[in-house]
Amino acid sequence: MMLARHHKQGAIKIREVAYEEDLPEKFLELILLELKNARMVESVRGAKGGYQLRRDPSEIRLSEIMRLIDGPLAPFADAEQLRVLIDRDLPHRALYQVFLDVRDAVAHVLDNTTLADLIVGTTPGSAKRRRTPKKKEKGSVLPMVVGGNKGE
Repeated sequence: MMLARHHKQGAIKIREVAYEEDLPEKFLELILLELKNARMVESVRGAKGGYQLRRDPSEIRLSEIMRLIDGPLAPFADAEQLRVLIDRDLPHRALYQVFLDVRDAVAHVLDNTTLADLIVGTTPGSAKRRRTPKKKEKGSVLPMVVGGNKGE
């Protein structure tokens, strides 16, 4: 995130990123190496050296980063594996379909969220989640279930 926040300000030393993001330097080095090999970041040598994004934060999708670092996007399996299970395992077809739907929903959010979105605090579904909560009705069903209305 720090590389995205400071995108136009030049390279940032690993030590500074590790400190600001509260990450161990060795762990961060491994991640940055993977990102460098994928050409998402570049290293700059010298006294003012460090790492910087190769592309604008608005062009880097979370799905790219997640797939690079963690592999498939959902904990259930990748989409192709789930489709095979849906076709072959008839007794569990509905369950695998739910897993595929969840995987597809996760992929949709990650594919439509960029580093720039995270910096400004917006994500594709954030407007939906900011709805005002429903007001509770006065006549709740709960009192009837656990002992009746007040005063009885």
